[in-house]
Amino acid sequence: MRWPWQSSSSGDLVAASWCDQTFAYVRGQLRGDDHCVVRDFGIERQVGSPSELAGRLEARGLKGSAVRMMLRPQQYQWLQIDAPGVAPEELRSAARYQIRDMLDTHIDDVTIDVMRLGDGQQKGAQHLFVIAAANAALRSCTELAAALRWTLPVIDVQETVQRNLQNAIARRESQLDRATAALVLTEDPQAVLTICANEEIFYTRRLDVPKGFLESDWGADQAGEGAAVGFQPVEEYVPDYGVGGVSYGADYGASPAGSGAPAVSAEGERLQRFLVEVQRSLDLWERTWSSLPLAAVRVHAGTRDAEMSQWLTRELGQGVVPMHLEGIVEGFDAGTEDERALCWPLLGLLMRSESRKL
Repeated sequence: MRWPWQSSSSGDLVAASWCDQTFAYVRGQLRGDDHCVVRDFGIERQVGSPSELAGRLEARGLKGSAVRMMLRPQQYQWLQIDAPGVAPEELRSAARYQIRDMLDTHIDDVTIDVMRLGDGQQKGAQHLFVIAAANAALRSCTELAAALRWTLPVIDVQETVQRNLQNAIARRESQLDRATAALVLTEDPQAVLTICANEEIFYTRRLDVPKGFLESDWGADQAGEGAAVGFQPVEEYVPDYGVGGVSYGADYGASPAGSGAPAVSAEGERLQRFLVEVQRSLDLWERTWSSLPLAAVRVHAGTRDAEMSQWLTRELGQGVVPMHLEGIVEGFDAGTEDERALCWPLLGLLMRSESRKL
């Protein structure tokens, strides 16, 4: 996807994000289609003036670079609409009109781009993904770029960056033509789920993640026992497919009638909500895309990949494995846990192709 605010040159391999006064970056080299060597990475938080932040980034050797930027989920909306029946060059303007009532803000406060859902091989009604990026977020990126004399050839978003990592893993596992799911949890308030096949995104959803969720007790060492005291396995709940993202009739905190089970604790309830929403997404995929059954479900949860995959496998009855990048990325093993958590999604930006179709 080519954004309207990107220039024609690809620049060097520095991937970065700038959100909530926190700058994160990964600098590396792409060797072959799916092999990145990371030179360094890190984060800087703005605790003083913008010029002080710029000075610290200059000290890291970032001044004068060509930098690829990634917007974090809270900086844009990802929407899905029916594809308007217009010429390709008119898609953006038609989509802009169509989404005006779906936005959290005024239409004049966003810049949009569009990409087709799927790989174009499906018959029937066609759909578009519409990315509506806050102008304020774009402006903050360009102002930082100006302060550090960057060229800014690319501004991307997490779903498409995540797709790049997902495709690299699928290629390694000889699954490119199969549907695979990736669920990525970082310190951001939303987890991002993407389902891809033939190198393109078919489905994506964001799941709210309560503060401290990655430090929760998922009961990974209690096989077959439920993740928390009073927790009911997800199969106890009938999938509740809400309308427009609104759920109707599900009381996740109540014990099933006549079960004699204790009420779910606050910790158990939030784990339960997360499980139900993941299950709902996978069930919806099975119903909607029965011709593309999932070949794999992978999860990234920082240092707790293995625990998260074991917990999801047990509670969902669906095989889930860690989203390992062995053989794809090397050199990403230094730094603190916080640095790795914020910088990990940026690895997919290093793999961005400049020749993707709309």
